[in-house]
Amino acid sequence: MDLSYDGSEFHGWATQPGLPTVQQAVEEALWRALALPAPPALTVAGRTDAGVHARGQVAHLDVPQELWVDAADSAARRLARLLPAAVRVQSIAPAPAGFDARFSALWRRYSYRVCDDPARADPLRRHDTLWYSRPLDLRRMNDAARACLGERDFAAFCRGRDGATTIRELLRLDWDRAEPGVCVATAVADAFCHNMVRALAGALLSVGDGSKPPEWPGQLLAAQQRDPAVRVAPPHGLCLEQVGYPPPGAMADRAAATRRVRSMDL
Repeated sequence: MDLSYDGSEFHGWATQPGLPTVQQAVEEALWRALALPAPPALTVAGRTDAGVHARGQVAHLDVPQELWVDAADSAARRLARLLPAAVRVQSIAPAPAGFDARFSALWRRYSYRVCDDPARADPLRRHDTLWYSRPLDLRRMNDAARACLGERDFAAFCRGRDGATTIRELLRLDWDRAEPGVCVATAVADAFCHNMVRALAGALLSVGDGSKPPEWPGQLLAAQQRDPAVRVAPPHGLCLEQVGYPPPGAMADRAAATRRVRSMDL
């Protein structure tokens, strides 16, 4: 299932008791649209935080074959009627053998959108764009970002979780001017740990406005511990744009390889 959502009114993807979440909204809509005996359990490619958006989220669920056959032709239309306006299911179809929305993924691509010119701040985009009060030097930011590429321990930019590794392979991190007064970061990795993109964005914004030197993010990365000077950028500028997968025949092998716990020789 491919879906997109405006995260402004949700407390993130994952279900939380008493709070509106994307997962809960989608699972309840699927329950009704597919006439399931109970709300399904969704597995998602990226568990976005409160206020974070998605254009290219991917999820999977298991359903009885006979119920899918009965609902296949009308499932997308039913979901469009049942889901809140902030969530759209773009497509829903049988998955390749061995597919896992989370573990079969090769990479995730996020964007982070910033307006650094108050005169050009578009009020119609205030829910997906950070308004930054100081002009940003993208050359300095891109110089700093290059030191973060590759497979590294991103403990300095992740909120730790018990039993979870902070080793990730960052494939791309750069900033570009999308339009006058607006700059957008593109971050691509095999996976991201909690708060990683927003922490990297926050550190690079400090470089871009001149308050920190370009060497600073690389120094933080080498230290492998959180620094209170790193400001985690607000969630509303962040969007999950796309998730990449291998060819259909390689889904199961990719999922098995991803499940291994990574370590690095230090």
